[in-house]
Amino acid sequence: MKTTALVAAAVLFPATATASAGPAHADPAVQPPAGAVRVAAYRVTTGFQIYRCAAGAWTLKGPAAMLRDGRRTAYHSAGPSWQSMTDGSSVTAAKKAESPVPGAIPQLLLEVTGHGGTAGGELAAVRYIQRLHTRGGLAPTGACTDGAEQPVPYDADYVFWA
Repeated sequence: MKTTALVAAAVLFPATATASAGPAHADPAVQPPAGAVRVAAYRVTTGFQIYRCAAGAWTLKGPAAMLRDGRRTAYHSAGPSWQSMTDGSSVTAAKKAESPVPGAIPQLLLEVTGHGGTAGGELAAVRYIQRLHTRGGLAPTGACTDGAEQPVPYDADYVFWA
């Protein structure tokens, strides 16, 4: 889903989050290593987990979410990747740990696997990312037609650590 489509989707699916980009309290399984320094916390303002039907089952294609911290904005997409809309810096990451959340996608700890975009930008020093306070985003249930896609709204906080 392109950014413009995501913005258009915000009209149909406004954010209903009660998540707060507050303290990064979470299951110890998804805590960053000792010594990590919190550099930013963003809240999903409009977010979807996009599922695609393959062989009659829903599988995750990837996220499409706009994140905001009050003054800065970032875009989260498949990869998974995050790109600062403020300065163009970006990161990709891989799941390191997860903690289940009843009725929602799990909380995660991700480890950064690459940096791109603007050197020295706001995401340049990020080494770990937490996905916390998740709501929604679970795969659709029931039968599906191969090739069909279904965006499922979700809310979360993303905390970035150096």
